[in-house]
Amino acid sequence: MSVLFSTERPDWETPQALFDALNVEFRFETDVCATAENAKVPNFFSPEKDGLIQPWRGTCWMNPPYGRRETGKWIAKAYGASRYYAATVVCLVPARTDTRWWHEYVMRASEIRFVRGRVRFVGATNDAPFSPVVVVFEFGRGVPKISSYTLPGGQVIFATAPVGGAPE
Repeated sequence: MSVLFSTERPDWETPQALFDALNVEFRFETDVCATAENAKVPNFFSPEKDGLIQPWRGTCWMNPPYGRRETGKWIAKAYGASRYYAATVVCLVPARTDTRWWHEYVMRASEIRFVRGRVRFVGATNDAPFSPVVVVFEFGRGVPKISSYTLPGGQVIFATAPVGGAPE
């Protein structure tokens, strides 16, 4: 069984094409949970710095450690940072709509962008065993939106809609 199906390796690097497309839109300042090997921007919080205890400000990228007990902590921190520090936090997480963290935090996000298909993380031999979602926390942004996009050949196409509405 692949390590991606277990909690043996929780730190999968974001595919560069996906990050680049989001970075054009958001211009990230800090990668809040990274290592020197997989950080996407020069300013990052390593496991030694422990991003969960650092203040998050500005525009942050978050591809958290995956695991039953890990993702919820990071999503809660992202929500809190947007609400109390006016940070914009963009998160790449599994679309786990059956979890407590999904209903307590993700459903309060500014945007929820479902990725069509699966993502292959850097260094993985197979696609992730879950459907990913990009969650945007940006307090005061207005009406929450749900959207989807596709990565055909590395190209990202966004289609957004207000919650309960038709695509724009």
